[in-house]
Amino acid sequence: MRHARDQDLDRLEPLLAQIRAAAPLLKEKKRGVFYLKGRSFLHFHEDPKGLFADVGAGDGKDFERLQVDDPAGAAALLARVAALPPS
Repeated sequence: MRHARDQDLDRLEPLLAQIRAAAPLLKEKKRGVFYLKGRSFLHFHEDPKGLFADVGAGDGKDFERLQVDDPAGAAALLARVAALPPS
């Protein structure tokens, strides 16, 4: 599994736009790499099975992997982002 490249992120651009709109407190330091309060919170990977997001599990240490080229996985990711506190 490798980090998502620009062409992978191009496929995810509608999802990235939704993430940016839903959680302005996330800082996108590099396209598709989001930080929350100075800690890595969300980034993307590609492998032969599809496109995946590693999203912070809440403890600041672990990540949960979601398949985001699947509608259910993308919805789960957006729900996690929407559940973030406003500040």
